[in-house]
Amino acid sequence: MKKNVKAEIISIGTELLRGEITDTNAVYIASQLPLIGIELQRITTSGDDIKKLAQIIRQSLSRSSVIITTGGLGPTQDDLTREAIALVLEEELFTDTDLVKELKAQFIRMGREMPPSNLQQAMRIPSAASLPNPRGTAPGWWVETNGKVIAVMPGPPREMLPMWQNEVLPRLKTRFPVDVIQARTIKTFSMQEARVGELVQPYFEAANPTLGIYAKPDGIQVRLIAKGSDAAHLLDITEKGIKEKLAPYVWGTDNDTLEGVVGQALSHRGLTLATMEQFTGGLLGHIISNSTLSLRFYRGGVIVNSDLADTGLGFPVTDGVTGAVAEAMAQSIKDRFSTDIGLSITGVDCQRVASNQSDVVYIGVADALGTKSWTQQFMINRSDSVERAAVSALFRLRERLIENKQMDYVK
Repeated sequence: MKKNVKAEIISIGTELLRGEITDTNAVYIASQLPLIGIELQRITTSGDDIKKLAQIIRQSLSRSSVIITTGGLGPTQDDLTREAIALVLEEELFTDTDLVKELKAQFIRMGREMPPSNLQQAMRIPSAASLPNPRGTAPGWWVETNGKVIAVMPGPPREMLPMWQNEVLPRLKTRFPVDVIQARTIKTFSMQEARVGELVQPYFEAANPTLGIYAKPDGIQVRLIAKGSDAAHLLDITEKGIKEKLAPYVWGTDNDTLEGVVGQALSHRGLTLATMEQFTGGLLGHIISNSTLSLRFYRGGVIVNSDLADTGLGFPVTDGVTGAVAEAMAQSIKDRFSTDIGLSITGVDCQRVASNQSDVVYIGVADALGTKSWTQQFMINRSDSVERAAVSALFRLRERLIENKQMDYVK
C-alpha cells in the first residue's frame, strides 16, 4: 500500500477570523480527503494579509504535498490569494484573455455590466490552470510545482462545492492514485458518545478498517474507512459486528436521514401523520417536510404557544407541562387531521423557568393502539434543545412503529 499523501487546508478571509461566518468548507473537505487516501495534516485560517498568507502557504508547501485553499478570489482589494501564491512561487501574474472573454460573457448572461475590478479574477500565473466556476465569477486554480499541488477554490460554499466535486476531486484522484477506498457510516440515536466508544472499542485496534466517532444533531455516528481490494468485504463484516453491539439504537447508514427512514416506513404502510408542537416552533414539521415522501403521509401540523389552555384544540390541560399533556396533544391533532398517527412535542424552557437546570421536553404519540409519551432532558442551550427535541420526536416515532410492527425492518 502506498504511503499516504499529506495535505493541508488554508481557509482565507478576515471574516472567518472575526467569527462573522462559519468555515463549513474546511469541514466538508476534511471529510472527503480520507476517502481518496489523502491524510489531512492541518487546517489553517488566514486573514486578508498578503505577507501572512504567503508565509502560511510557504510553510504548508514545506510540509505537505497537497495544499487546498478556499476564499480570497473575489474582485475586491482584500482578495489576495492569487497574489500570495504568485509571491511564494515567484511567478508573475498576467491577465488571461480567454478568462476575460468568459467573464464578460457571464455578465452578459446575467444581464449586468461587468465592473472593471472583476478583471483581477481573470489573472493567473503561468503554472496555474484555470478551474471553471459555473456558480460564480471567480475561477479556481490548479497549480503543480515541484511535485506538489495547490488547489485554489472560491470561498462561497455554493461555488466551492461544485468546483471541488467536478474539478479538484477528479484531478486529485488522478494525480495521487491509491488503493481502493470505501467508507460507511453507522448512525445511532439516544446513546452517549462515550458509551458508543466503549462498545466499539475493540474495532479501534484494527488497522483496516479505521474508525471515527462523531457527534451530530441526529445522533452519534461511527464512520468506517477501509482500504484494499477487499475493502467492501471488510466493511460488511465490521458493520455487522458494530450494529450488533449498538442495537437497537442504530437507525440508518450513510446518506440515510431520520425523516427519510420514518417517512419510508409510513408511506410503505399507507399511514398518515400530523403534528402539534409547543417548544420547537415548527421545526419538527419542517424536518418531516424535508422527506421527499412527505406529500404521501404528512397531513400537516399545528404550532402552539406556551399557554396550551388557549389553543381551543379540544384537549384538557393540567397544571404544568407533562407527559399526559403531550399524549393529549398527539390525540387531539390525530383527531383534528383524521390521521393514523399524531405526534407532539411540549416542553419547559429552563431559561424561562429559573428553577430548572435543564430543558425538559415531553414527546407524545397517538395511534390505533392508544397513546404513549417519553421524557427528554437537555442541557441549557435553547437552540440546541429545540433541534434535539425535534430529532428525538422522530426517533420515538420510529420506536413506536417498530414496537407496533408497522416498520418492516430496523436499520
